[in-house]
Amino acid sequence: MLKRPLSPALLPPPKRSHTNSSAYDHNPVYNFDSVFYDELILHIFLYLSWTDLCSIQGVNRNWARLSLDNQLWKNLYLSEYGRHRLRGRKGFVGRNNGRQIKPLPSRASTEDITDWKWMFRISTNWRIGRCHISHIDMSPLQTESSTDSRGRVLEAAEHTHIVLTGTFTVLASSRPSFSPPIKFIPHIGQDLTIPIERPGKQQIVQITTLVVDQSSPVSGVTRLAVCLSNGEFGVYEANSSNLHASSSVCKHTYAPPARSSRTVPIVQAAYHHPLFVTLSESFHLSIYDLSSGSVKLLYTLSSFTSFPPSSLVLSMPEPLTYKLVLTYATPVYPAHWSVGATELVMSGAPSDPFMLTHSSSPSSTSLPSPAPLPLRLVSSRSARSFDVSAGWIDETKLRLMREQWGRKVARVAGTQTDGKWVILAPASAVPPLPPAPASVAIGAHTLSSHPLQLYRLYLPSLHAPPSAGPKLTFVRNLYGQIGPVAALAVADGRCVSLSVNGSVWVWDLENGTGTEVAAVQDYASVEEDGENEADRSEGVIAKGTVAFDDRRIVSAGIGAVELRRFDI
Repeated sequence: MLKRPLSPALLPPPKRSHTNSSAYDHNPVYNFDSVFYDELILHIFLYLSWTDLCSIQGVNRNWARLSLDNQLWKNLYLSEYGRHRLRGRKGFVGRNNGRQIKPLPSRASTEDITDWKWMFRISTNWRIGRCHISHIDMSPLQTESSTDSRGRVLEAAEHTHIVLTGTFTVLASSRPSFSPPIKFIPHIGQDLTIPIERPGKQQIVQITTLVVDQSSPVSGVTRLAVCLSNGEFGVYEANSSNLHASSSVCKHTYAPPARSSRTVPIVQAAYHHPLFVTLSESFHLSIYDLSSGSVKLLYTLSSFTSFPPSSLVLSMPEPLTYKLVLTYATPVYPAHWSVGATELVMSGAPSDPFMLTHSSSPSSTSLPSPAPLPLRLVSSRSARSFDVSAGWIDETKLRLMREQWGRKVARVAGTQTDGKWVILAPASAVPPLPPAPASVAIGAHTLSSHPLQLYRLYLPSLHAPPSAGPKLTFVRNLYGQIGPVAALAVADGRCVSLSVNGSVWVWDLENGTGTEVAAVQDYASVEEDGENEADRSEGVIAKGTVAFDDRRIVSAGIGAVELRRFDI
């Protein structure tokens, strides 16, 4: 029932048509966009390359909208780069905001919110060497240093340690100091410099190794291991979401009972909590367990046929099983060198299946226990690139041995691995002369440079037959970079090489292609900063360092510490 009756007044007259004729003929205009559906246009766009897809954005608004379709760029990215993520990650990479990442249940349906066009752009920037360069201020790390008899600062062994995590960049200098500082550079916010506190110890030390925990962080906490020149090391925890001076806490410290070649100096380290591995300059490998809240030395291994430079990769392929891959220089009679690799497998799982089932019950998972039983060494396997075949040597084996002999090097500048690929960087037979001006130095380095050697490391399963042993097979030489190599970094099938002349090259190890990211630097600009030819002849040049992840490269060489970002 209506609240009030309708008004008896008449309705207003309808609006009159403002046309000359009462009948209006409507003839729609047909074009490409109005005739075809969006789905059909997108299907046509599937046959375009990424360059054509970018070019058609200027046709009209509809094409510009359709050319940004996420599924189009996903197909382009997968067909061009062949994987569902960016390359270059090493270990666990957390979120930029420090929030903890937890896996979804198996029944949950994940929504594809990845910006595939942005990933395609970043990967293309890596391929063509397009990046944005910025310099990092290292003044907070310029601490007190030792001096020689003439009062000059001793910087011959200066080395900048670089560690990249998912939330910040960590830098440290090897300058001698009572409390060496560590600099944290977050993606958002102010930088933070924290000195290493050593209460009651008045001894000048240096930072020799700086590594980050490769395991998944707990509650946004990042673990960092710092090794000192006196054999001590400490494990620090930093809050990724709220980085400040009080958030960095030292959780573990270790001081060797006596100074020995096993602990002094530590040149390489790898950390995957609770397992921590160190390698000394005399090639003593020490394996520590940090699961009980204290540092426990498990194993000490040594080698008389392995020499630095070396590299370590520590991973966890299976629950309670750790795999360590070690690469090093091996001698070739009478006075040459090659590369070798060793795999160590350690396990903390019980041998009895009933114990494994009982230990994984819900009642026992209330507290994190990555290693309920003491870790034990399961297997050790080695492979060398230069090896003599056993038994009868036919023509094929003889030809392979001759090829191996041709790849021997007089000196080794560096070896790196990601567990799958192995890089050997040769060095000059004699130490290089003091650098000349850029125009002259390029010609000199061209005559003395050597290509990088790429090897494929095959590590069959532990359950494979004995005949399927590990192999280190030569793949190809990587040409392009001019000058001896100062530093190498390998991760996820990508290699970044820093030369002594300042040039930076990026290599795709899957395809064997490389591109120059930074050209040769002019040595005259370095002399203007206070370094003269006499200092260089005495070796007062900072050692090169390079580190990278899926979006950036941080390098420290003859110039300042430089950050190159590819997400532009």
